[in-house]
Amino acid sequence: MIKNKMAFISSVVILCICMYLFFPFPNNPLFGASYVFMSFPLQNSEGINLLGILGSILFIIAIALLINSLKKYYILSIVFVILFYAFLPRILITVYQETLASGIAVISYDGNGKCEFESESENIVDGKCQVVLQNRSNEAVLFEVEFLDSYYEKDQTRMESLMNIAGPYKITIAANQEETISLNELLDVSNVSNHMAGGASRDIHIKLIDGENERVL
Repeated sequence: MIKNKMAFISSVVILCICMYLFFPFPNNPLFGASYVFMSFPLQNSEGINLLGILGSILFIIAIALLINSLKKYYILSIVFVILFYAFLPRILITVYQETLASGIAVISYDGNGKCEFESESENIVDGKCQVVLQNRSNEAVLFEVEFLDSYYEKDQTRMESLMNIAGPYKITIAANQEETISLNELLDVSNVSNHMAGGASRDIHIKLIDGENERVL
């Protein structure tokens, strides 16, 4: 099946380099990204991401080398590589969190959090946010949660981060437990000049804080 071992090995090595460049732990490398290819952020709030573009180019080269190294089953092999590349980091992270990790490193987030905001008056906004977090360790974990604006809101108006007005939010998750964190706060925005009066957002980003340790998810 393999006709060119050197090209095959080179493809595997380059794929490992790509995965290392943007491994999704301990922080989310796609935070603030406006354009993404695979797991590579091509552009963010600061402009073009050269490292992301480099990763994309390397990934395409790796796929080309893989095709060149095989005698047949090109399409099947490409599909397998893409699935392998997408799911292997999650498996490795889960194994690490359940064995060696400690503190906020053991917390996982599916990225499907949501927030809703509704204006109650000129200076009061009713904010509701919900995220699902899981503690993958055998010990309870205490930390603070901070909400982060997405790329678009950060560039225009404050939205998710308005929840921090009522913070900090101290959260404790028991060992090996998944917990839905639901927050409902009346927010005084009288001192916030650039804020969203109403709206909703999904796939929100959060920051976990434990003393000097932080993670952006």
